[in-house]
Amino acid sequence: MEAIPLSLYVHLPWCVRKCPYCDFNSHALTELPETAYIDALIDDLETALPSIWGRPVQSIFLGGGTPSLFSPQAIARLISELRTRLRLSPNAEITMEANPGTAEQDKFRDFRAAGINRLSLGIQSFNDAMLTRLGRIHGAREAHQAVEIAIDAGFDNFNLDLMFGLPGQSARQAFTDLQTAIQHEPSHISYYQLTIEPNTFFHQSPPTLPMDDDIWEMQLNGVALLETHGYQRYEVSAYARNGKTCHHNRNYWEFGDYLGIGAGAHSKITHLGSGAIHRFWKHRQPTQYMRRTGGSHIGGEELLTADSLPFEFMLNALRLTQGVNINLFPQRTFLPLESIQPTLRELSKDGLLDLTDGRLVATAPGQQFLNDVISRFLPDT
Repeated sequence: MEAIPLSLYVHLPWCVRKCPYCDFNSHALTELPETAYIDALIDDLETALPSIWGRPVQSIFLGGGTPSLFSPQAIARLISELRTRLRLSPNAEITMEANPGTAEQDKFRDFRAAGINRLSLGIQSFNDAMLTRLGRIHGAREAHQAVEIAIDAGFDNFNLDLMFGLPGQSARQAFTDLQTAIQHEPSHISYYQLTIEPNTFFHQSPPTLPMDDDIWEMQLNGVALLETHGYQRYEVSAYARNGKTCHHNRNYWEFGDYLGIGAGAHSKITHLGSGAIHRFWKHRQPTQYMRRTGGSHIGGEELLTADSLPFEFMLNALRLTQGVNINLFPQRTFLPLESIQPTLRELSKDGLLDLTDGRLVATAPGQQFLNDVISRFLPDT
């Protein structure tokens, strides 16, 4: 049995202010308890170490919130403490999310020196009107400056986050945003549709979004433009130049293991002896998390049942446009391939899945109706 890859996710939950579309566990900044929070992260990791002892860690992702609000000194201390306690792979990808509104030349250079080797910049748009409607703290000028600062600081591997289907956005404006992003020559672009999520301001006061036909045009034109410029679509909303896919996110999509530390962070850990898959998550509120409420950072946990595993696996794997090796299913779930063969045959017959060359891939119609395809693997289906 092949070893299951392991990644580490670190959640840094504060933002300058909460965006109206954001449903992540993020909190508007009143004060930043840097030292206390880094102390809590280290304590959280040490408590979890027995569950991953001796396993190599292939990637680290610092997400939020806005991790770039933390000082380079705090990030350097965090990474140093992680290196001390983890068996980190020599070429581990270490990503940090950053907001253009918090980009400073010296700060980004110090993040690079601290060990961050990949940046993900939350641009969302290069259009001032769109950024205002999204409630972003930066404008187009700051967005361009942030990319230039990242490049000058030595980051040759960085992602630009862009959204389309924004309030009042035309297909031409979405196309121009993408053209502008490509001109900066990032190694990776995330291009995804704005969706209205529960428990957000936009859900309470919905903005007027483009018509479905316009959103579909934005999607099709965007994919074509990205492919023309050498960005290969390897996941539903992820595009990368050759060799620059996000290793950390690929591990999620290929149903690898991940340990999450920080307020609200989720983990999936496979107990390699028994094959049991343990999910657990930390207290969401930063103050509760730092207090170690009940003597633990853990807010909840569950063991995945065998009948839920096909759905859990496909929910991730079928997002990859090139699919996965079919043998990954028994390797990651400890279930026999025969347990899903009837469903695979039905979906293949319906033209929604391709099973040639030992790979499991959603066809073009399958990608278009991906939620329906994945739902066929639910236990009661």
